Amino acid sequence: MAKQLQITLKRSLIGRPETQRVTVKTLGLRKLQQTVIHQDNAAIRGMVKQVSHLVEVKEIEA
Repeated sequence: MAKQLQITLKRSLIGRPETQRVTVKTLGLRKLQQTVIHQDNAAIRGMVKQVSHLVEVKEIEA
């Protein structure tokens, strides 16, 4: 089974640097409490690490 990541935006982007805003947008998140599912790979993990203080991540089985 391939692992997937469930990523939820928990904190607001107001007052955050542009790089963090772009990273969250690239992950597909637009609103607070919005959840997206991505494949677990190094690129997604790197983006999540950049904004780990803004998002909540759960590993799920596909």
